[in-house]
Amino acid sequence: MKTGRSRRLFERARRVIPGGVDSPVRAFGAVGGTPRFIARARGAKVWDVDGNAYIDYVGSWGPMILGHAHPAVLKAVRAALKNGTSFGAPTELETELAKRVVKAVPSIERVRFVSSGTEATMSALRLARGVTDRPRILKFDGCYHGHADSLLVGAGSGVATLGIPGSPGVPAAFTELTVQAPYNDLDAVTDAMKRWGDEIACIIVEPVAGNMGLVPPVPGFLAGLRELCDRYGALLIFDEVMTGFRVARGGGQARFGVTPDLTCLGKVVGGGLPAAAYGGRADLLDQLAPDGPIYQAGTLSGNPLAMAAGCETLDHLAKPAAYKQLEACSEALVAGLREAASEAGVPFTATSVGAMFGFFFHEGPVRSFADAKQADERAFRAFFAAMLEEGIYLAPSPFEAGFVSLAHRPSHVRATVAAARKALRKLAKAR
Repeated sequence: MKTGRSRRLFERARRVIPGGVDSPVRAFGAVGGTPRFIARARGAKVWDVDGNAYIDYVGSWGPMILGHAHPAVLKAVRAALKNGTSFGAPTELETELAKRVVKAVPSIERVRFVSSGTEATMSALRLARGVTDRPRILKFDGCYHGHADSLLVGAGSGVATLGIPGSPGVPAAFTELTVQAPYNDLDAVTDAMKRWGDEIACIIVEPVAGNMGLVPPVPGFLAGLRELCDRYGALLIFDEVMTGFRVARGGGQARFGVTPDLTCLGKVVGGGLPAAAYGGRADLLDQLAPDGPIYQAGTLSGNPLAMAAGCETLDHLAKPAAYKQLEACSEALVAGLREAASEAGVPFTATSVGAMFGFFFHEGPVRSFADAKQADERAFRAFFAAMLEEGIYLAPSPFEAGFVSLAHRPSHVRATVAAARKALRKLAKAR
């Protein structure tokens, strides 16, 4: 596989962009080799600048649930583009997308759009602190909620991939108000609430953890968080930036039947363009300026191109067969990977939830970040490289989930499993 042009572009990028990338995991630091510079994408595939084609399970890290360059989404964006790219003023498209979000997501009566998942979580935390008049928050080890200062503690995603415990530049005073607990450990949360309950404004959680690899909640965990928040007067925030419209049309809260007070959305909600949102009960959202005293603003919030893409994407996901197809695809992929690993005799565990999947080179089960860190990262690196060489594009980190789309077909899954068999046999021989 030729990679010369990607290598040259990466060298050029490093002269003018820190690390040569605008988001750290893209640099392939955890897996070695040269990051592929993507030239174009369509459906379930991407093509790099050297002309190599890949079956894509990154999907721009989640947004491309319809597949890349979906004709209806492109048509909607072109129609919006004719009228301009940004106005800094209200548009009808914002209300149209808001109506779709309110209808789909159980917890949301009001919603405000922002431009990134980090903005959404940061704003939701400010709102929670403002309405409760409490300073502390509780988050879970290995859950990543964006790069706001108070959330870069025990974070997953790229922070975990790079082995960074926190981040220089974040004063200790900012993180002293962040309480940590292990994911899926309700006893630890109960102990934390007994100690800090009257100071904790909110618990923020990924209903399905996707930033330490894919780790589903154990039975009773989310319901237990709801009960603890109710008991101590804290708000429950679901970070559904990744799971929203992915694990079910109504997100993790619809799938597991637990309704948070506030919800953060991103990725799918913008249909592949920069958009995110946070929403919840009307009495909470009405505390935001201009109606209330809690301030948040954004020049590009509600960008008309992103709103058009989001509306078209959510309309396609409203079709009855959409989630059956997505779930069947991820389940078939995971089943094939498990079978291939079993045949090769390689320790391996894999799971899927909706249109997300994940795997670990570990016997399992994996229920927490501590479990995820026990997986064999060297095996992952070797597997990633072998799969990339076979034209399968996976996230370049053992601490990221994978994504399927409506553009993935059984033939893509079969090709992926065939490549995995080859890669796993090679890995077994090298052990």
